[in-house]
Amino acid sequence: MGRVRAAQVERPDGPEAVEIGEVPDPVRREGDVLVEVRAAGVNFPDLLLTQDRYQYKPEVPFVLGGEFAGVVREAPAGSEFSPGDRVAGSSTVGAFAELVTAPASSVFPLPESVGFDAAACIPMNYLTMTFALITRGGLRDGETVLVHGAAGGIGTATIQLAAALGARVVSVVSTPEKAEFVRSVGSHEAVLADGFKDAVRELTGGAGVDMVVDPVGGDRLTDSLRCLAPLGRLLVLGFTAGDIPTVRVNRLLLNNIDVRGVGWGAFAGPRPGYLRQEWDRLLPFVASGAVAPPVTATYPLEEAGAAVARLGERSVLGKVVVTP
Repeated sequence: MGRVRAAQVERPDGPEAVEIGEVPDPVRREGDVLVEVRAAGVNFPDLLLTQDRYQYKPEVPFVLGGEFAGVVREAPAGSEFSPGDRVAGSSTVGAFAELVTAPASSVFPLPESVGFDAAACIPMNYLTMTFALITRGGLRDGETVLVHGAAGGIGTATIQLAAALGARVVSVVSTPEKAEFVRSVGSHEAVLADGFKDAVRELTGGAGVDMVVDPVGGDRLTDSLRCLAPLGRLLVLGFTAGDIPTVRVNRLLLNNIDVRGVGWGAFAGPRPGYLRQEWDRLLPFVASGAVAPPVTATYPLEEAGAAVARLGERSVLGKVVVTP
């Protein structure tokens, strides 16, 4: 068996403790695809995994990285994939390496027009957001969407997809620099997090927004609910602020509004073929250019820990990738 270079978590002491070294080639199990990694997306779960704060608890040591793009080296007989095919995929762990394995159901054909760096940023955030906006949110043409954490990976995916679906997008950001950035990726307006409720009320002429997308959590929840128009929906995607807020349900009753959980992995996992259906639904947006992940920094594998650490500093605009 050969060996590959990889970024390993050997102890849960944060991204600074990520070790770069050689590990045995990953073993391709029946039904898995073996992929030569050209780029790997960096995501918030990677940060949590280095701190042992993620719901999935792999046994240490493990190779970090859950999202990738590259070229097929080996594929199961009878699958749609052959050696040399360009693909993107998701793997939970293992992608910050020269080779990764993933179930064929989590690997997707990649159009020639999409580069590997951008492709490595599509599976997790964009598949989450087609599911969130369409299946869970029921977004309709002409509605208004408010996006928290708008300058990050989930935020920029939301901006691009919501705009492509015909929505007016209002982004909530923490700095004027981030406001400029989110406008550059397609947001129609941007407001600062401090005092966003009043700013949104002014922007909408007092009507409020039809949907709030919230991957942040924390103390913004009450003001987010106050931003909703009647029949509005707040989508809960996560809690990057750290605190899990609570909802006074009388507010939902009085204003005829919803709070909806978006658990993409929990929904897709037990449904064979669902990941691929969502990918096929996403592909037209990729082909049209509506989906174009803004990759703002590329790190070599040796600096994978530093790439993950940036997520904890809240300094990332768009997406960061690691290139083995």
